[in-house]
Amino acid sequence: MKKSFDDIIDQKVPVLVDFYADWCAPCKSMAPILKQLKVELKDSVSIIKINVDTNQALAAKYQVRGVPTFIVFKQGKQIWRQSGMQSVYQLKQAIFS
Repeated sequence: MKKSFDDIIDQKVPVLVDFYADWCAPCKSMAPILKQLKVELKDSVSIIKINVDTNQALAAKYQVRGVPTFIVFKQGKQIWRQSGMQSVYQLKQAIFS
């Protein structure tokens, strides 16, 4: 059974949501950064990618105007949000702030 987005962001661990698009060059550049973040943080964070072209309703709900847009949720509550390229350091700061 597929989990709903609300179920996914309501986890005990922080959830980093990457709103991206396949045609977006900066989104593609973020892939190795997100991979490194997952390697470093392992199970202390959940990282999910949402394609704005195939999930337009969700992108609209969170008012995603540009990609990439990153939102960190803790137990369902949005605690941080930023658009554009981010470093591993910036994302770690956001997740554990």
